[in-house]
Amino acid sequence: MYKLHQNSVTGCKIKLMTLDGQPEPKRPLLSPVMRLFLVTMILANVAGAMYGGFLPLYLKSLGADIAQIGVFFTITQIIPLALQILGGWISDSLGRLKSIAAGSVSGVVSYIALILAPTWAWVFLGEGLGAITRSLVGPSFGAFIAEESKEESRAKVYGLVDTFYTIVAIVGPPFGGFLVDRYGFKVMLMVAASIYTAATVMRVRMASRARHHGQEDGKKARLELGALKVNLSAIFGLLVAGGVMTWIIITDGVRDISFSLSGNLIPVYLEDIAKLNAQKIGWLSSIMGIAMMVTSFPAGHLADKRGERLAIALGFALQSVAFFIFIKAETFITYAVSYFLIGVGSSLMSPAYQSLLSKVLPQKLRGTGFGLVHSGLGLFSLPAPAIGAKLYENISPTTPLWITAIASVLSIIPAIFKFKLTDKDRQQIDKAEAKILDAEEKNKPGQ
Repeated sequence: MYKLHQNSVTGCKIKLMTLDGQPEPKRPLLSPVMRLFLVTMILANVAGAMYGGFLPLYLKSLGADIAQIGVFFTITQIIPLALQILGGWISDSLGRLKSIAAGSVSGVVSYIALILAPTWAWVFLGEGLGAITRSLVGPSFGAFIAEESKEESRAKVYGLVDTFYTIVAIVGPPFGGFLVDRYGFKVMLMVAASIYTAATVMRVRMASRARHHGQEDGKKARLELGALKVNLSAIFGLLVAGGVMTWIIITDGVRDISFSLSGNLIPVYLEDIAKLNAQKIGWLSSIMGIAMMVTSFPAGHLADKRGERLAIALGFALQSVAFFIFIKAETFITYAVSYFLIGVGSSLMSPAYQSLLSKVLPQKLRGTGFGLVHSGLGLFSLPAPAIGAKLYENISPTTPLWITAIASVLSIIPAIFKFKLTDKDRQQIDKAEAKILDAEEKNKPGQ
């Protein structure tokens, strides 16, 4: 039990005290369940990082040319368009841990498909199953952290999670590159699959334990299409209101399009133009991960204290500078500087973006909302990888990179002037929440 204690000096500062006069112990930023959850995310994504950055090179080793690599990543973006939103709704309906466990099982099968692929076209099957996994896990990840943290320190929690999460970028790519150089892609994928399977077993046990202890009893036992319609209607109202949610989607869409033009071609660029081997390419990703690890927590603290828009604007600025350096780079050290700045920019934006998004979404819409943003307006960025490949081949390998750099510069403007919650935003949030509550009330048994 606790009592209020008046400060004897100021006469007004209030602290929460226990009845024996001791201050209330501070709760750790990460709860025990979140720590275990984070361990499973690190394991699963170390496996993903081992092959993700090398997937264009894997396709190339299976006979794909530059144009086919561009087409591959264009087509594989189709599946997440609807699935990210659907996965978020499933998370809202069934619970975060159940959705993550289900997605992880699909992920294990996706690794098997990647390993057994005889040609580059067969990799579509593995990536299709991987898209199902990401659609179920991704929205649940952001929503789960939001629900396990306080609003006043939420960006700091996201930053702390990102700090530990960057172990993925530090360990995964160089380890994957080492295995590729020494033993080939198939062995690397088998090792990654083993690590991912271990994470999946832990996730399934977490979901089972949560169900047994009733930790997600508030979630529906079944999926109802009527509820999906209500959720999408409420989200659409936030999107078209012209407030923060609208501008988050616009800037995220621009960023997604510009990065899709160049992102999947960077490993090919580093191999063909910079003449780096797989292990050195992996070390570049590791350098980016180190940058994120040392800056994510301070970045979250900055977002909590000075506002999300400042952190996001600084992130865009640093990433644009990083791409300008990358374009002009001629040595491994210069590429490393570029990757380091990309990492710092990402760590500035990630906790701030997630914190801001969690504040503009009602609790019952967070899964659907995170899923919508994670889809990155993929409908508009769908042709970007193929277009980027054409620009790479027909104009110059640096053309897609220039577009990405310029888009990052332009995104600074809305980040500064539009990423601030207003009274109109709060009214729209309340309206969306009321719509969900009203629908739930009408669907109660006996109504």
